[in-house]
Amino acid sequence: MEPIRSEKNNRKEIFGWMAYDWANSAFFTTVVGVLIGPYLISLASKVVGEDGVVLNLFFFNVTPKGLPAFCIAISVVSMVLMLPVLGAIADYTNLKKRMMAAFCYTGVVASALLFFVTESYIACSILLIVSNMSFAAANVFYNAFLVDLTTEDKRDRVSSYGYASGYLGGVVMLIANILLINNAESLGISTGLAVRISFLAASLWWGSFAIVSFYLIRTPGEIKEIPPGKSLVSIGFSELKQTFGELRRLKHTTRFLVAYLFYNDGIQTVILQSSVFLSYELFTSKGLPEDNSFLLAIFLVAQVAALIGALGFERIARFIGAKRTLLLSLAIWCGIVIYAYGFLQNKTQAWVMGACIGLVLGSAQALSRSLYSQMIPKGRESSFFGLYEISEKGTSWMGQLLFTIIIGATGSFRQAILALIVFFVVGSIVLLFTDTKRAIHEAGNLTPEEAKAV
Repeated sequence: MEPIRSEKNNRKEIFGWMAYDWANSAFFTTVVGVLIGPYLISLASKVVGEDGVVLNLFFFNVTPKGLPAFCIAISVVSMVLMLPVLGAIADYTNLKKRMMAAFCYTGVVASALLFFVTESYIACSILLIVSNMSFAAANVFYNAFLVDLTTEDKRDRVSSYGYASGYLGGVVMLIANILLINNAESLGISTGLAVRISFLAASLWWGSFAIVSFYLIRTPGEIKEIPPGKSLVSIGFSELKQTFGELRRLKHTTRFLVAYLFYNDGIQTVILQSSVFLSYELFTSKGLPEDNSFLLAIFLVAQVAALIGALGFERIARFIGAKRTLLLSLAIWCGIVIYAYGFLQNKTQAWVMGACIGLVLGSAQALSRSLYSQMIPKGRESSFFGLYEISEKGTSWMGQLLFTIIIGATGSFRQAILALIVFFVVGSIVLLFTDTKRAIHEAGNLTPEEAKAV
């Protein structure tokens, strides 16, 4: 039996926890964020045409341009009930480490299999859905470990450094992919093969570095026995029912969760669709050939900026508080989508937009995670993070569906990107009326300032 955790703020375990963000960000950045969108659109367009119909859903059509967003949305809708139940099971049994590993390597395998997809957009769509579902499920347990590993006063910093390590890992993988794709011809391979090798490399990176995390992170507590006549599934649903009961009591935690579901859905949709948006507006619509290396380079800039933003805004939060810092970053997000709609015309402007996205991406994600972790009752971390994960990395669905519907109705990426401003506005308003200090106290926890004074 492996060692049981007996202390918090253990440096080895925190390093192991950060290593997982370093590991899985290569998949999210390279595969989901940059390459899979244009690649999937290209496969589908060869079969049905650029503006053909991939799927007719009566009230809207899924076209090749909207197919990547639709696949992400499907992967998330399929997990809406599953994620909280998985979290509830992990809280009851303390199997979060094993369950995290199981979903991690399911995602690794599904992602690696994209290397073999050269013609079928259906196979590509299915593998994208499965790998993204697994990525999201593993993150439920990964995020919940933040509470197990740290005290309240260390959480903003550890969460920010975790995201920073992920962005740094993404940068390293992006540089390798850019070099491969840019030098494909001199290496005697096609650009398409270089893209598929990038899929495989990111998947192997994810699986290999995750081993470090699973080795260093210890099991948090004793394994509970399953009562006679009960199964893990029935326990999961009963624990989920209890979680929703607690949410009715924790009104301000619920309010924050609603705000997060809105504004982070907008953030994730911008991130996941930006490569498709830029590819179409800067190249396809102008009759120019697609430039995958440029898209990778833009994301490289965004990753570096996100690393700086995660660390920089954490310092700002020390002075003005996490909530005010989040509201500041959301105001900048509104400016970004307006800029993309009305002003973006060339590569230079795309560089500027990529840098701005990166700066506020890191701050919004890291501070949201640490703030939410302080608002949930002890022993219920995975259950509550199961709800949180419904709009975490790669798991936005409202924005993806809205994006797909507007693309199908208008054929305009600019109108689709502008529509996402509603998520930032609604999220900001709900967050503004959320008493975060009261939420922390209602959950039975201390604020970072109070914890530091103890």
